Amino acid sequence: MGRKSSVANLSVAEVRNRFEQWRQNRQGKARIPDELWSAAVAVARRDGVNRTAAALHLDGGKLKRQMVAAGVSVDKATPPSFVELVAPQPAGRLECTIEVEGRQGKVRIHCKGASAADLAELSRALLEPAS
Repeated sequence: MGRKSSVANLSVAEVRNRFEQWRQNRQGKARIPDELWSAAVAVARRDGVNRTAAALHLDGGKLKRQMVAAGVSVDKATPPSFVELVAPQPAGRLECTIEVEGRQGKVRIHCKGASAADLAELSRALLEPAS
């Protein structure tokens, strides 16, 4: 009546259930059966080693070794061929007002769109004595 699923088509939940049943019924510290390792390797091939190991409560290193023994490539994912880098845009234009008061009067300067370097240069020019 109920057909057994192919190992390649098993979901993580199905494999997790199989592992839980085996853990509840095992005697002592019995080794994980080959059919459970095969199911775990199939899921790891599809979903990744770390995610599968966490979901099935397995040692990731042991799962990776099982994959290598089964002839499955465990290389990192292929890096993307194109990555778009978007430079952050400033939230707004830099705007400031500088007021200087001295014996001879007041000076008020309003700057829009000035950079920090521009403001530093302006400060130096205002503070240096006139020649």
